[in-house]
Amino acid sequence: MSKPANLVIVESPSKAKTIGKYLGPDFAVKASMGHLRDLPKSTMGVDLEGDFTPRYIPVKGKEDLIKELKSAAAAADTVYLATDPDREGEAISWHLKELLNLSDTKAQRVTFNEITQKVVRESIRNPRDIDYDLVDAQQARRVLDRIVGYQLSPLLWKKVRRGLSAGRVQSVATRLVVDRENEIRAFQPKEYWTLDVQLNLTGKTGSFTARYWGEEKKRELENEAQTQAVIDDVTGKPFSVTNVKKAEKKRSAAPPFTTSTLQQEASRKLGFTPKRTMAVAQQLYEGVDVAGEGTLGLITYMRTDSLRLSEEAMAAAAAFIKNRYGAPYYYGKFHVFKTKSSAQDAHEAIRPTHVELDPEQIKDSLNKDQYRLYKLIWSRFLASQMANAVYDTVSIDTECEDHVFRSAHSSLRFPGFIAVYEEGRDDEGEVLGAALPDLSVGDRATAVKFDKEQHFTQPPARYTEATLVKAMEEKGVGRPSTYAATISVIQDRDYVVKQDKRLMPTALGEVVTGLMVERFNDIIDVEFTANMESRLDAVEEGKQNWKELLADFYEGFSKELSDAEAAMEGQRLKVPDEETEEVCELCGRKMVIKMGRFGKFLACPGFPDCKNAKPLVERMPGRCPKCGSGMLKKKSKRGYAYYACEQGQECGFMTWDVPTAEDCPKCGQTLFKKSGRGRMKPFCINETCEAFLPEDKRGYYKKKTAAEGTEGEPAGEPAAQKKPAKKTAAKKPAKKTAAKKPAAKKTAAKKTTAKKTAKKSKEA
Repeated sequence: MSKPANLVIVESPSKAKTIGKYLGPDFAVKASMGHLRDLPKSTMGVDLEGDFTPRYIPVKGKEDLIKELKSAAAAADTVYLATDPDREGEAISWHLKELLNLSDTKAQRVTFNEITQKVVRESIRNPRDIDYDLVDAQQARRVLDRIVGYQLSPLLWKKVRRGLSAGRVQSVATRLVVDRENEIRAFQPKEYWTLDVQLNLTGKTGSFTARYWGEEKKRELENEAQTQAVIDDVTGKPFSVTNVKKAEKKRSAAPPFTTSTLQQEASRKLGFTPKRTMAVAQQLYEGVDVAGEGTLGLITYMRTDSLRLSEEAMAAAAAFIKNRYGAPYYYGKFHVFKTKSSAQDAHEAIRPTHVELDPEQIKDSLNKDQYRLYKLIWSRFLASQMANAVYDTVSIDTECEDHVFRSAHSSLRFPGFIAVYEEGRDDEGEVLGAALPDLSVGDRATAVKFDKEQHFTQPPARYTEATLVKAMEEKGVGRPSTYAATISVIQDRDYVVKQDKRLMPTALGEVVTGLMVERFNDIIDVEFTANMESRLDAVEEGKQNWKELLADFYEGFSKELSDAEAAMEGQRLKVPDEETEEVCELCGRKMVIKMGRFGKFLACPGFPDCKNAKPLVERMPGRCPKCGSGMLKKKSKRGYAYYACEQGQECGFMTWDVPTAEDCPKCGQTLFKKSGRGRMKPFCINETCEAFLPEDKRGYYKKKTAAEGTEGEPAGEPAAQKKPAKKTAAKKPAKKTAAKKPAAKKTAAKKTTAKKTAKKSKEA
């Protein structure tokens, strides 16, 4: 059989598998497994004294793959470089061309916005040359990040703590979190009051509630005295309806997803981190085996800031909507959304490649995460081409002694796109209000009850991962391909931690950010970073020379670096210890959290007088069902989380189920939930309670009994978590048997080579 005449190189094996099924026997499809050439890890790898030329070397550990690709490329007539359709994908294709020594005529660049048979074959028929403006933009970003990381990080090691890192985008993202925390600390709450009145109609049946609005203009009640004055003015006086306003309100569907909005919505609705969202989206883009359909790329490329949709996709959506929901549910024409001016607009918005593939239809072919994310993308796209939702709204003003009280209500008349999808919100949704009686101007009413309530303005909320992505996008910090990685890095580096789904800076993050603000204001300035992204876009468009951009940046950066080193000579910044409520049992001081070689631990601040230290445990909500004490989260010797009473062996209670802040409505004891990802339904573990849920019905695999518990670990560890231990236990007898070979064989083994020993063992 003759060798294929064409070689197609993609980035991942799953993508290779999908594309390989769309092309004939004349094409061999292989994966590069990402970058094969990069800057060296041990040195800067950039000519800082010259023209900033980077020095690329083959990635360590990929020598065999490079050799295989070189051999395949040499045997092929044409090599199609089919890496991802973005800057980094373009750069990988260029690196492949250089590494495999491909001529301009032999190397052909192809891109797929969606991996479907039609698009793949069409792209292969219409290849292009490598876009060197895209390559230069990626090189400029890579070198910028290398300069900042490799020159700033050593300074942080010397002045703060070893192992720290700084980054052009990650440092700005950390600053956003730190700045928000400072806003919260500086916030001064302001008192205000609300006043509701329950009104009974005079001369007809019916009642309704109205809220104080103001007099001639809207007015806020600032204290109880003002609130009581209003009550005194209207008590015993008649109320009169002065205005009834009825209207029709239309609500349009949200546009299809961009990378940013997908990450935000997946966080809100599915509880996914940005990193998890992008990993699952990559799988859906590269291809999934769908029963009855074969391998299909289910969504378009997932790194995009565009709202643009192809006419073909919108036409397919229109036909699907009319067929399934009826003509009134269709928007009536192609619903085109305007992409913001700062967007690169290189690709379509994220959408399903085949709208007719209903998520429920292919559910059995997808894993849980793939199904949930695909359903989200499919629903949002379909809804974007559906008719507006229509509401009937009514607003009623009722007046007494010149004080105006307002009531409002909204009811859904026609669902439109809401039949398929409704966008999530980070803040509270609008209150529709209770249904109102049919009122007319001049109707009179009597107050039967006043409800006054004190409130205080709230500080700005801490960022969630979703709202931080939104803030980064709005401020121009990073690009769609960098959001997930940036948020992951700042948490991995312990600059930011997540508590109750909110991000807050650590003491380390605040110290490092403070140093950066004081000494490297340009690097950590949001506007400077956003401007740098615009300049990188200009490189991509061929309007800016990438080496000139680097020279301009380095001139100011190198001066800031030398000034900082001179100003901080002999100085070292101390990261404040985080004080806990845990009391040292030896000396009575409150223990602090310290960082050691193996992570965080609790230590007494009285060191060296008091050397008490112990593992860090996390306090959980709820109470111990055995003695009523607090609950702690701990880890077994194998690293699995379990939950135990804070009284330790005195009480002895432990469980693998997670304690919650909810109490059982029947017995009042703390409810627990199954451990693991996702939203789990709480249950009662009190055997004497009528709501008790037996262990075998909590959704776990079969658990070991107390008698089977491993020594040194709590009995009853879930069998699913015990699987690795079972494998180890199965192998141990074989190892022991091998260790107890006759002495003669041991002696022989020392005198022979490994090969001879193996041979003798086989003969024996």
